[in-house]
Amino acid sequence: MTIASTLRPTRARFGVLGLISIATLLNYMDRAVMGVAAPSLTQELQISPEMMGLIFSAFSWTYAASQIPGGLLLDRLGTRITYAGSLILWSFFTLLHGLATNVTMLFGFRLALGMSEAPCYPCNSRILSSWFPQQERARANAVYAVGQYAGLAFFSPVLFWVVGSMGWRALFIIAGGIGLAFGLLMYAWYRDPQHSHRVNSAELDHIRAGGGLADAAPAKSVRFSWANVGKLLSQRQILGASIGQFCGNSTLVFFLTWFPTYLATERGMDWLKSGTFAILPYIAASAGVLLGGHVSDMLIRRTGSANIGRKLPIVVGLLLASTIILANFVQSNTLVIAIMSVAFFGQGMVNLGWTLISDVAPRQYIGLTGGVFNLCANLAGIVTPIVVGVIVGQTGSFYGALAFIGTLALVGAAAYIFIVGDVKRVEMD
Repeated sequence: MTIASTLRPTRARFGVLGLISIATLLNYMDRAVMGVAAPSLTQELQISPEMMGLIFSAFSWTYAASQIPGGLLLDRLGTRITYAGSLILWSFFTLLHGLATNVTMLFGFRLALGMSEAPCYPCNSRILSSWFPQQERARANAVYAVGQYAGLAFFSPVLFWVVGSMGWRALFIIAGGIGLAFGLLMYAWYRDPQHSHRVNSAELDHIRAGGGLADAAPAKSVRFSWANVGKLLSQRQILGASIGQFCGNSTLVFFLTWFPTYLATERGMDWLKSGTFAILPYIAASAGVLLGGHVSDMLIRRTGSANIGRKLPIVVGLLLASTIILANFVQSNTLVIAIMSVAFFGQGMVNLGWTLISDVAPRQYIGLTGGVFNLCANLAGIVTPIVVGVIVGQTGSFYGALAFIGTLALVGAAAYIFIVGDVKRVEMD
């Protein structure tokens, strides 16, 4: 019997999970504070609705465009420097929003915020691959990802209180200051498994036995080329998952942007009632994230099949998301909220795509794969609001918009069923 086998495994990976859970929560909070500050901010700076829409969109343009460079940076610099540097930068630009005195400054800070937040999810994907065996990754993914949904639902009252008590500038400065402090903590605390003082050999063996990269050498420098991106997208696992994530993310974007307007204009619900009801689908999405991760890992343990464990919950989630179309055919607002909650619950399950991509990404291109995947997912942040706006503007109704969102969800399910193929790590030269 080896010495390692007699040791009780440490649980350092769960401390790492807590670290990235807080980082992800801060990531989404810093995106959301603009929406909370907007009513006061637009009045003080005399910003028109059209210009405010452009300022909102600025984040998604640079965030999507920076996914591949962010993944490349991760492959070159490693997780610790990339994640901490990204966190510090995006928090700094969040803080600067509070010092803006004109539209140009605000627009520039939004562009910078999107660019600096880009490495977050590729870093999360690498950490899952490094620190967790395959049978634990989906639940780990669910734990950190649920913050993006629950945080938006439950932190909004606190953020509104800050604006009401101290003003919109204080909101940005406080949020940015918290992030700067946590970025320094991330740099001081985080290490990859092979360099961590908190992990013992028994835990490393546990991670390694489950297909983790606990003993992987530091990532080598990878020269960027579009040929490498093309090679990644030529792999059916990566292409299919990227299409599916774009389709699933479109449902998320709808809830982040147009959902309150839909309730107020299409369903005739006043703003107070809309705000109260809007929390329910976010709670459902949080449950979807947690349940999806739990079911995925359970299926892998019971069946030994990553195909069943990873793809089945995602396909079910996308099919549930497609039920958003049914809201076009009911009169009761209570039923509408129920349908929207089911749809957003399904979208929460689709977040499992990040676990799947960490399972299939080539070892030498984990960062770049995460960047390509997140680029495809976040194109929805650009495309969906525009398409929905055009449909509503031309028809005066959300009927076609909900049909568009639901149809995309069905396309995403088809991508996972017919394109993705076997869930296994891609081998590339």
